[in-house]
Amino acid sequence: MVVTPQSHLSSHHQPLPAEYQTTDEGRASAEAYYKDDNSNNNTTTSTANMSPKLSLSSTIPLTNSKYTMPRLGFGIYQSPTDVCVNSCLTALRAGYRHIDSAQFYRNESEMGEAVRQSGIPRSEVFLTTKILSAGGSPEKTYQKCLDSVKAIDPSEGGYVDLFLIHSPSPGSAKRKEMWQALEKLVEEKKARSIGVSNFGIGHINEMKEYAKIWPPQVNQIELHPWNQQREIVDYCRANNIVIQAYCPLVRNNKAYEENLVAIAKKHDKTTGQVLIRYCLQKDWVPLPKSDTPSRIVANADLYGFELDGEDMGILDSLDQGPRGAIVQAVKND
Repeated sequence: MVVTPQSHLSSHHQPLPAEYQTTDEGRASAEAYYKDDNSNNNTTTSTANMSPKLSLSSTIPLTNSKYTMPRLGFGIYQSPTDVCVNSCLTALRAGYRHIDSAQFYRNESEMGEAVRQSGIPRSEVFLTTKILSAGGSPEKTYQKCLDSVKAIDPSEGGYVDLFLIHSPSPGSAKRKEMWQALEKLVEEKKARSIGVSNFGIGHINEMKEYAKIWPPQVNQIELHPWNQQREIVDYCRANNIVIQAYCPLVRNNKAYEENLVAIAKKHDKTTGQVLIRYCLQKDWVPLPKSDTPSRIVANADLYGFELDGEDMGILDSLDQGPRGAIVQAVKND
């Protein structure tokens, strides 16, 4: 089912104002949205200052779903099994309610174990995993996905909140096989939402040929000021696909960049906090990763300040296109 752009947006999922859009289509859509919103509310507030109040408990709606996703996630890529449980527990104690794993990370069960040890009800924590490769047949691929669900939540009625295809690289036939396995998970109530990662425009459009569930509810891609991927971001916004941002901290490679340091000093925050806050204000769902307890806590301390228009403009100006990626930029052909 294709939803009309902007038709379901809540105050936590409004488009960026027209002046921050990067395509003519995006600018026209934003202008129409805010024109209607202003006329309905009889307000003359400048759209440049319209920013929803964010908190650690803020969520974002998922397309064609009754479920929402916490706006801040916790990534556990390369978190070793012997420290992953403790890192997840630290994150949960700090207030995170969204953790991102994958079959490739080999720490799905540790993520689930941390939730059980935390004492927080399973229904209050949003857990994500991903499948990287098909199993060789539809049945084997579905079983691979089911094994992940059981590793994460072995209880009767266990489920994951979000299951993604990790990469488009296996090819068209394998992408179809994996997507159909994820759709079956939804039908069997083993996954509440499904999506993709590292998919470009062509990959997502191709899914219309076979998908029962379209659009995918999420596209997780590398995003930060140096790799803003504006074409796929605008496409996802236009199709109500939630955008998750991995590597929002650029693996600390830009911690001493002059403009970033100046903005951090201005707000008396770390450069990491500025980068994550930037993602939030871009309406992306950032997934910062750390195994250092103090940094895990600091990376959630984002709500006592806001980047102003000048800050956002400076950070926007740092975009290097695909050259700025440290993992990969999507291919939109």
